[in-house]
Amino acid sequence: MSTLKQVIFSGLIFVLIACSSQRKKSDESIELFSLDKVKLLDSPFREAQLTDLNYILELDADKLLAPFLMDAGLEPVKPGYGNWEGTGLNGHIGGHYLSALAMMYSATGNDSIKKRLDYTIDWLEKCQQANGNGYVGGVPNGKIIWDEISKGEIKAELFSLNGRWVPLYNIHKIFAGLRDAWVFTNNEKALTIWKNLSDWWIDLTENLSDEQFQAMLKSEHGGMNEVFADLFSIKGDSTYLAMAKKMSHRLILNPLINQHDSLTGLHANTQIPKVVGFLKVGLLSGDSSWTKASEFFWKTVVQNRSMAFGGNSVHEHFNPVDDFSSMLESEQGPETCNTYNMLRLTKGLWEISGFSSYLDFYERALYNHILSSQHPRGGFVYFTPLRPMHYRVYSQPHQGMWCCVGSGMENHAKYGELIYAHRGDGVLINLFIASELDWSENGIHIKQTTRFPFEEESTLLLKLNKPKKFSVSIRIPEWIVGDKLLIKINDQESMEIPSENGYAVINRTWQNGDQVVVQLPMKITSEQLPDKSHWVSFLYGPMVMAAKTDTTELTGLFADDSRMGHVAKGTKYPLENLPTLVGSIDSLMAKLIVEKGDESIVVPLNNTGFPESFQSLKLVPFYQIHEARYIMYWPYSDSSQRH
Repeated sequence: MSTLKQVIFSGLIFVLIACSSQRKKSDESIELFSLDKVKLLDSPFREAQLTDLNYILELDADKLLAPFLMDAGLEPVKPGYGNWEGTGLNGHIGGHYLSALAMMYSATGNDSIKKRLDYTIDWLEKCQQANGNGYVGGVPNGKIIWDEISKGEIKAELFSLNGRWVPLYNIHKIFAGLRDAWVFTNNEKALTIWKNLSDWWIDLTENLSDEQFQAMLKSEHGGMNEVFADLFSIKGDSTYLAMAKKMSHRLILNPLINQHDSLTGLHANTQIPKVVGFLKVGLLSGDSSWTKASEFFWKTVVQNRSMAFGGNSVHEHFNPVDDFSSMLESEQGPETCNTYNMLRLTKGLWEISGFSSYLDFYERALYNHILSSQHPRGGFVYFTPLRPMHYRVYSQPHQGMWCCVGSGMENHAKYGELIYAHRGDGVLINLFIASELDWSENGIHIKQTTRFPFEEESTLLLKLNKPKKFSVSIRIPEWIVGDKLLIKINDQESMEIPSENGYAVINRTWQNGDQVVVQLPMKITSEQLPDKSHWVSFLYGPMVMAAKTDTTELTGLFADDSRMGHVAKGTKYPLENLPTLVGSIDSLMAKLIVEKGDESIVVPLNNTGFPESFQSLKLVPFYQIHEARYIMYWPYSDSSQRH
């Protein structure tokens, strides 16, 4: 991967590392491995990746391309899809599809995926040529909207712009898809289309004032600032960085710069992509106030606004930090797109700082929200209700065309993105997922064998072209029992390794065939809601443990093509009928016994102090619960009186 591509992939550039307050030397910069360097081995993540691959191949490229051909005046090969794709947001899934194809091909090398990718890009090139001005998009009657905007006629609302359904959000998806096709697969044609599209936008808006830009940004616009920052890092043309700044919403940025949380009541997934862009613009421009604003946003969302499984928001909006009651009452819990974007922000912040605390959240959200958001046979989840004894709804390949279907296709293609990284010659082991790293350029191959979380260890086997001195840094997760890693190298006794920034660092001359065994002891812990109300969840290590309650009245379990088919509309069981856990949570947890199988973690609730009506239930990893109602948060009281 070229240096400039590392910029995009990592979200930073070499010359600006010195600008970060958390990095002292440029040679300490972290670099990610491209997806083609990391192969998933047998694990829940590998299964999810293959399920996603089949879902992507089930989609019809011609139907997804139809909005782009229609808007370019070309005859579609097939009629387009319905649902959101046929009611105003036409083309948004096509952009996500392009990103997912690029990521999946890089991760798997699947030839069918590559053919789809090339086919899609070839048609987008034809659409751009037919338009004649660099534009390519699927927005219905887009030419009218863009002409109005070029004249300064701007009528923006949160979910509309000039009377159309979030057209900037829509075209951001094709911007991002073209970028990803370049970053992940070296597709030069995608880069050319992306640049032409960017130049079209710059020409279109050249007469708009900053005030008009900010007015326009009231409408949801995805990460438009980010894609222009990315293009600047490739082309080096300051025009693109200037546009990235213009496309940065000051109404959101300025309070964050002042370290003020004004997020309550805002549409959550409208804001998170903006902040990903703020981070990149701050890095590329050297403005530390923007990067600090992004850090502050991350901290307030993760620490004050996120549930145990990593998700945030209710009815798509940020709820008050001191009142999570709506989260427990609503069937519209955290949205998968939010966590998709929070993980992108988390990755960028970790790459700047190297602090393992970012990865603690990344791991938590990956295992519990992202992995759970895909049905084992295919289909993606929009809302994950926290309401006790409710359930989730899944998309079907040719029907649900929601935003979380688009981001969902990407989520399960890129599980390899953060398992490993490197700083100079040193390798960082970030996640305990069965996989192989092929760093052939440096003569290093690492095979990580593990059944984690079903077993509490992971083994690293090093294959080297020749003996080589370098460091292997293994993340010390926040959930580990004893707060330290015990590691065995070859036949030596287990030892504690010196730590730095949350990593156990082994620096030695490695031999071909060296083996490192990492002990990963876990225990049951509990976590209250962020508002400290009397509701508690249970975790085993990083795994949120939930109970499957029943399978009654799962109305619309597999969604139809209706506008709100992504919402679980079945009967809501009354919360007042839910028994309360009484007494000390610590004493209750002491009675929970973990039983493990080859692919199971089970905590029976009989004889534990849970109310009698709960004692027939079992706690299992949340991601393993599908087609059922469940409880993730439990009401409790420290006394016999319910709070």
